[in-house]
Amino acid sequence: MKRTTGQDRSKTSKWRPATQAVRGGTWRSEQGETSEALFLTSGYSYDDAATVAARFAGEEQGMTYSRLQNPTVQMLEDRIALLEGAEACRVQASGMAAMTAALLCQLSAGDHMVTARAAFGSCRWLGDHLLPRFGVEVTVVDARDNAAWEAAIRPNTKVFFFETPANPTMDIADLEYICGLARAHGITSVIDNAFCTPVLQRPLEFGADVIAYSATKLMDGQGRVLAGAVCGSEEFINDKLLPFQRNTGPNLSPFNAWVVLKGLETLDLRAKRQSENALKVGRFVESRVPRILHPWLPSHPQHALARKQMADCGPIFSFVLDGGREQAHALLDALELIDISNNIGDSRSLMCHPASTTHHNMGPEGREAMGISEGMLRLNVGLEDPDDLIDDLDQALTKAGLS
Repeated sequence: MKRTTGQDRSKTSKWRPATQAVRGGTWRSEQGETSEALFLTSGYSYDDAATVAARFAGEEQGMTYSRLQNPTVQMLEDRIALLEGAEACRVQASGMAAMTAALLCQLSAGDHMVTARAAFGSCRWLGDHLLPRFGVEVTVVDARDNAAWEAAIRPNTKVFFFETPANPTMDIADLEYICGLARAHGITSVIDNAFCTPVLQRPLEFGADVIAYSATKLMDGQGRVLAGAVCGSEEFINDKLLPFQRNTGPNLSPFNAWVVLKGLETLDLRAKRQSENALKVGRFVESRVPRILHPWLPSHPQHALARKQMADCGPIFSFVLDGGREQAHALLDALELIDISNNIGDSRSLMCHPASTTHHNMGPEGREAMGISEGMLRLNVGLEDPDDLIDDLDQALTKAGLS
């Protein structure tokens, strides 16, 4: 591959996803390095004053300051945009920085947003607490109910914000319907796609406008760094998101960007293998627990919709125990191989109790409204041998009283 081939969209857009994940966005310096270079610099120097003036005026391409551009960060942005099928991408310091930026860059006092009831706890906090402080009205709906989205629309509705599958209830939202409804009313749809990544689900193909990520999850996928990303049209990224990011500073460090670039090289392999493992483990768990929420199992109430818009199930599912928090904690305490951890998308298998961790701050009534019970557990299935995971779950379930 030539030095600049990886940034030539006329060529890279024709590559298949696995190739894009390894080589997309790559730019090589005059040294000809095979692995992407790590540019640890805050600023840049110039040969003359006219050059820097032209760059700050937007009349000449080039770096000005690492809060705005960095060669390593730019390679990651180009690669994620290519995988997503988006015109542009900007990365942020964390997933929540990405969610916050994607919303605040386009919402003002007097605007209205419709959001889903089931979501990551911090995403719900944005709608329940942060946005109302600045005069943005927020309506919460059950994302599974298409009619609820339409009923919630007001003359000042500017954004639909939701994730699918939802964390941790695994609710599936109808991307094609909701995004089509948004476009018909001039509303911007913002989708949190962290559970899937573009390897498993591409919301833009269903009419979504903006895709937001915690790249900490599957994109890095190895529990190493925090990172976030927002993808969309060049108009949205350059005219709305970039001014917000330039002046508020939620930028991603070059080192973290480099780590995620390395993670993307194996994303296709990991996501597919973890999905395969999650289906096998899910079938075992289903035989032992009162209720399982796994989009690839026919018992999931939206199984057909999940199959329609997802390429595979992904590594994450939840299940519910009748014994509440006490039994859920007993199962966690009995695990020997699987880690107790609130992260997801990792190559290691992780399990957590959402009611006492990720959604603790929602309070009992808030969790009940979201469908999160005291007996719910969320499992991220990793790259271990699935039979070893099943053995661990078998003994833990037995010790928790589920024979």
